[in-house]
Amino acid sequence: MEVPADDGAVQLPVVMRFVDIATDALQAAREEIDALNVYPVPDGDTGTNMFLTVSAARDALREAVRAQPDDAEEAARLAAALAALSRGALLGARGNSGVILSEMLRAVCRRLARATPEERNAHVLADALRAATEASYAAVGTPVEGTMLTVARAASEAAVGAAAVEGSRGRDVFVAAAAAAREALAATPDQLETLRLAGVVDAGGRGYSVILDAAETVLTGRRPAPVSVPLGHRSIPMPHLPAPTGDLTADGPAYEVMYLLDAAAERIGALREALAALGDSLVVVGEEGLWNVHVHVDDVGAAIEAGIEAGRPHRIRVTHFAEQVEAAQSAPPPSRTGRRVVAVAAGPGLQAIFEEAGAVVVRGGPGVRPSTGQLLAAIVDCGAEEVVVLPNDADSVRVAQLAAGTAMQDHGLHVAVIPTQAQVQGLAALAVHEPGRAFAEDVLEMTATSRHVRHGAVTIAARTAMTMAGPCEEGDALGVVAGDFAVVGNDLYATATVVLSRLLGPGGELVTIVAGGGEADRELAERCAAWVEAEYPVVDVTVYDGGQERYPLLVSVE
Repeated sequence: MEVPADDGAVQLPVVMRFVDIATDALQAAREEIDALNVYPVPDGDTGTNMFLTVSAARDALREAVRAQPDDAEEAARLAAALAALSRGALLGARGNSGVILSEMLRAVCRRLARATPEERNAHVLADALRAATEASYAAVGTPVEGTMLTVARAASEAAVGAAAVEGSRGRDVFVAAAAAAREALAATPDQLETLRLAGVVDAGGRGYSVILDAAETVLTGRRPAPVSVPLGHRSIPMPHLPAPTGDLTADGPAYEVMYLLDAAAERIGALREALAALGDSLVVVGEEGLWNVHVHVDDVGAAIEAGIEAGRPHRIRVTHFAEQVEAAQSAPPPSRTGRRVVAVAAGPGLQAIFEEAGAVVVRGGPGVRPSTGQLLAAIVDCGAEEVVVLPNDADSVRVAQLAAGTAMQDHGLHVAVIPTQAQVQGLAALAVHEPGRAFAEDVLEMTATSRHVRHGAVTIAARTAMTMAGPCEEGDALGVVAGDFAVVGNDLYATATVVLSRLLGPGGELVTIVAGGGEADRELAERCAAWVEAEYPVVDVTVYDGGQERYPLLVSVE
């Protein structure tokens, strides 16, 4: 592994590499972390929640980096990326551990964004870990030692100590922090009776240790020695494990309530007081009018009403602990049969087309690409034993592969991702889908068909830039062939016909044109269809209303 220089300011490639390695490490460790989960509620999802939180942050980071102009200054690129990473963590936070982790990531991002070239990297990184610890304690209604908070504090104290040594570097800070986290993690059973009785270390603390190990790997090129983590009495069904907070008992909170909240900062204090009186495991994080709220309560309605008093709650999730534990530990796995296709659709019209063909649809596309969690949920919830995934977007292929890997590892499903780069490739692949044949044969046929599709698009330049086809100005018509800008013009129709000519040059029997969301887009599609019929009389043309944004036309030739 290439080891980055760590004297000077933090660089964007280092941040991206850390987030990638941390996400992959959490994915690999999630089953182990889930098995450790006995506090505050033994619901077996801490590893999953931490993975999905970091995965959402990574998706947001990648999207922000892709959206940056090529000529943007490095400082501006880093600032935009850190802001996106912070917001992605806030929006994607899942569960008690995920919400706390999101606040820690956000504190780190804020500190890195304030760093100046004059500051030593070691000092900046140590201060970022200190800020993360302070933010985590501040976010939790009633902090409890022996949890990930304790592990974070030990790590940040070691980091500050390492940074104080003359000549220390960023790598020294994270080597010290990761080692201290592992040591503090091993001591958590001595601090929390629930952990001692179950014979395990804290699940959230283990997850945080995995993340610090990832940071050490990025900065040193070395992977820390694997830690032997005791699973204790995990063969005992989770509902029988003790929970000193009273959750899962007759007098303890029965529900987990989470929601995003649009509210002014001055309303959050009263919200915290209201929710604290209703239950426990309270965590409220956020800023600038958007907050992520988590609490364990008996009265779900009162918890939501408290949010309504403070502002506008949305994306509300309610989990009944007893049902969750029983489903995860006692109930037999759901019966799965047959084969389904999960497809990403970039507009309402495309969604309708995919659904009519029998696919389970996840909305996505440029600017609103789906997260790993969304695709994973679609794969798992579709009820099929075999699943074919059509990402239909070059930047969503990796996300789909991560979701597929998790579904295969954690749920025993047979999942294949066909790396479709465009919506029209997905349409072509779905057209030859045949559930009656062998899974491998079906995937092979769908893959071959999608690869034989020549695809293009027409869009409008949003800013002045240099493209593969030359310079463009804001408002210019841009023609796309096989994912690259190939034509720059001042008229959408003329540009579209050039794109179609290039796609039809090698021959073809069927042209598919997908119109965007406006009436003008539909008229443009009909004009282009008429042009194809006139210029290529033996070629069939099909026009669909796709409703996709940013692209007035999507086209393909088969």
